[in-house]
Amino acid sequence: MGEDILSATPFINGILLGTSLIIAIGAQNAYVLRQGLLRSHVFVITTICFLSDATLITAGIMGLGTLIQNHPDWLTIVALIGGMFLLAYGALAFKRALNPAGLTPAEQGNASLSKVVMITLALTFGNPHVYLDTVVLIGGLSAQYPGSERISFGAGAITGSAIWFYTLGFGARYLAPLFAKPIAWRILDFTIAAVMWTLAYSLLRPLI
Repeated sequence: MGEDILSATPFINGILLGTSLIIAIGAQNAYVLRQGLLRSHVFVITTICFLSDATLITAGIMGLGTLIQNHPDWLTIVALIGGMFLLAYGALAFKRALNPAGLTPAEQGNASLSKVVMITLALTFGNPHVYLDTVVLIGGLSAQYPGSERISFGAGAITGSAIWFYTLGFGARYLAPLFAKPIAWRILDFTIAAVMWTLAYSLLRPLI
């Protein structure tokens, strides 16, 4: 019985770490929340986010984090591309905030699948912090666990990611009555614009 509890510890630690790293409102989370409110391709978006995290966490546990640390110029390139994208997407959110509209059935699911897939991928892989969190940090911390416990730790982190993204995406619909009011969308889009521009500034400032 005691051995079962000990073997579960790396998994639980992985869940706690994985969830804590992604739970802060960021560009990716803000987009998942908005599309969840609109009920637009929610399963596809949340699954892309989850599978992306799972792939990067697995890569980190397998040692890719060390390779990234040895090539910091890779993250510089990602920061430049990601920062420019965040500036542009923030501008779109700001434009929406200036002319908000309430949530109506006609607005739900109006974005094309290809568009939401491309935006989700760009917001996910265009942020160098995702590599630092999943590949470097989680991958580095997994080194303290031997053998199967390392796999358990990584599985926990992946599980935490799944719980967060699916809860955020599908749970957003319960806020739909609130977002029937244009003012709610104005506040959300202004917040999204601020988040995007703040992240863009943090990425681009070291490069200027």
